[in-house]
Amino acid sequence: MKLHELEKNARKEIEETATSEELEKVRIRYLGRKGKLTEILHSIGNLSKEEKPVVGRVANRLKIELDQLILIRKKNLEESRTLGLEDLSLPGRKPTIGNLHPLTILSEEIINIFISMGFSVVEGPEIETDYYNFTALNTPPEHPARDLHDTFYLKDGRLLRTHTSPVQIRIMEKHSPPLRIISPGRCYRVDTFDPSHSPTFMQIEGLWVDKDVSMADLFGTLKIFARKTFGGDTKVEFLPGYFPFTEPSAELWIQCPFCTGKGCSVCHQGNIEILGCGMVHPNVLKNMGYSEFLGFAFGMGVERIAMIKYNINDIRLFYQNDLQFLKQFNESKL
Repeated sequence: MKLHELEKNARKEIEETATSEELEKVRIRYLGRKGKLTEILHSIGNLSKEEKPVVGRVANRLKIELDQLILIRKKNLEESRTLGLEDLSLPGRKPTIGNLHPLTILSEEIINIFISMGFSVVEGPEIETDYYNFTALNTPPEHPARDLHDTFYLKDGRLLRTHTSPVQIRIMEKHSPPLRIISPGRCYRVDTFDPSHSPTFMQIEGLWVDKDVSMADLFGTLKIFARKTFGGDTKVEFLPGYFPFTEPSAELWIQCPFCTGKGCSVCHQGNIEILGCGMVHPNVLKNMGYSEFLGFAFGMGVERIAMIKYNINDIRLFYQNDLQFLKQFNESKL
């Protein structure tokens, strides 16, 4: 048998083996003590002086290659047996398909709600100055939010933004009313990482500035948001609140979706606060040159909305990359 024909047959038989036992028989047939290739190697001494180096080189190269092919095939057969794939009638395993993070899914849902009401999406830097994060938003120098225990300050005097409201200031500096914007993004505060607090979190803030904007517009806008997010029958209530950059200020409370207002371990009193809002403080509008205009603003933590909507009792679950937890939020299931 010529060497190239022997090589062709040997490669084919090795590839077609279905079990380790069959592979061993092929190995013996070609590389065993009385194997076909072994016999050729033993007969090299009978060849002419010119043929010996040529045949010897090709035959030894082939022996090395067949040894390697057999080792690879043996490994593949052992792995297949371990995985139970020798039985070709077994169904194949479906590939794992990834899905968006629950906070991303909810953020996009909230953003789309406000886009449907005419809001535009804007973004800004996460590293801010004291002016944009505090001063321009009517936060006095003695306000506790400026303290080191609440804000991450950098060595150059800048800081990690504590809310996305600075984006509103940057937009008002560059654009004239009317404005209707929302600013989603990541924020940072010096908080202990526990079931209800996180040093980093997602926030979405909104701003509407025009000549005839009122608290009625604010309440109507946020009622639509709450009912599209938590259900059309959700009961909504606004209670007085305080924020340095809005006056008057309010908090939006909804009826607890888990006990429908009866009181439970989630709400304790039948209602849950989901965001802060109010009319933009006159000082903020004056600083931006908007003295002839009125506006309202609101801000919400995406994690808080998600915890309420999906009945999650620990904010840390959103950041632990637990696939078993994250797989529950396949978009088709929400």
